[in-house]
Amino acid sequence: MNTRPQHPFQVRSADVWKIALPASIAFITEPMVGLVDIAVIGRLGEAALLGGLVLGALVFDVLFSMAYFLRIGTAGLVAQSIGAKDPRDGLLHVSRALVIGVVIGALMIVLAAPILWLAVKFLAPDAGVEAALGDYLHWRIWAAPFALINYSLLGWFYGRASAKTGMMLQLLLHLIDITLSVWFVHGLGWGVPGAAFGTVIAQGMAAIVGLFLLARHYGGLKSLLARIKPGELGDATAVTRMFGLSRDIMIRSLALMGAYAWFAAQGSRMGEVPLAANAVLLNLLMVVAFFLDGIAQAAEQLTGKAVGANWRPAFERAYGLSMLWGLVIAVSLGLVWYLGGPFVIGFMTTNAEVQDYALTYLPIAAACTLVFMPAFVYDGILIGTTQNVIMRNGMIVSLGVFLTAALLLQPMLGNWGLWGAMHLWFIARGLIYWWALERKKASLFAPA
Repeated sequence: MNTRPQHPFQVRSADVWKIALPASIAFITEPMVGLVDIAVIGRLGEAALLGGLVLGALVFDVLFSMAYFLRIGTAGLVAQSIGAKDPRDGLLHVSRALVIGVVIGALMIVLAAPILWLAVKFLAPDAGVEAALGDYLHWRIWAAPFALINYSLLGWFYGRASAKTGMMLQLLLHLIDITLSVWFVHGLGWGVPGAAFGTVIAQGMAAIVGLFLLARHYGGLKSLLARIKPGELGDATAVTRMFGLSRDIMIRSLALMGAYAWFAAQGSRMGEVPLAANAVLLNLLMVVAFFLDGIAQAAEQLTGKAVGANWRPAFERAYGLSMLWGLVIAVSLGLVWYLGGPFVIGFMTTNAEVQDYALTYLPIAAACTLVFMPAFVYDGILIGTTQNVIMRNGMIVSLGVFLTAALLLQPMLGNWGLWGAMHLWFIARGLIYWWALERKKASLFAPA
């Protein structure tokens, strides 16, 4: 006998874009900060400084990927709470995430020295690149607690489909970061540390504003705390579920960043020019990825809401519309990137060798926009439905595909082989997720 209530609702293209458009605008500012930092340092004309910045940003991408569950896990749990008509709008989920985020961020600061040592051992940079990497990491590590607070808050906003608020927070954060990076590096002459210090200030200011908005939603801090009963944050069942979800998303994120780290490390081993050129192309790819993340965010909220509401028709509709609009975006942006790539590459770096090298591999890099679209949309669906085991296992298997392909293709084809392996990685992820979700779909909804 079914004891789980159903809450029917409709899903239209307008519902997808109501979330996807502001989310895309917000997410696009993330790689834009990377592009601006690369342009700001790249226009100093020193490949070693650019390489150090690129590797430093990669280190933080890997670190923060281990805590990315604070954003995507919280969003999925909150979306399901909304679908199930939770009167507190997922307050307990975001509160647990905030506490965990502050603790993890503080640990990152304490472990800054061993983190740098491991990064140098793994990435094997030249002496000049290593010095710039150390300068960057030394300053940016202080942003860690603020960054993880922002992850948690964004998960809550997007899980509630408050995409416009999430967008405004992201725009605030990244506009401050971009402005301060340009000023500190070129205005004050602080070099690589200037780019890092700008990020610290921006993350801190965004965290303060986000916490204020969270408290205001519940009528102020006092009212917010009154809504949490003693012992609820430590509820064993809820905490076990969250840590299981967190563990699997962390493993998935580490596998994801492991592939990007391997890609960057192989570029580093080929020399400063291949490292810098591949970084430019990869940052351009991330611009497209964050547009697709807007669609994935819509898929996450709508499918999560459908599971919480126990309403399969809404799930199927959200699934189909997300794939359709994801394809439209992938094809359109792939063409724009290919045609506009020479101009953007020329703007991002004044080094002629880096420009020529990047232009050579522009076609195969731009083609990634099409093959990685399904994986991004499936990420959103799996997060929203909290199918963390599928995400974890699929990412691990596809990482194995990528590493095997890279080890076989790069010795024969050089950088072409490295980019080809990335294509195979994206394709493998999409196929694995499709197969696993088809097998799991019926069990997400109780029989009517």
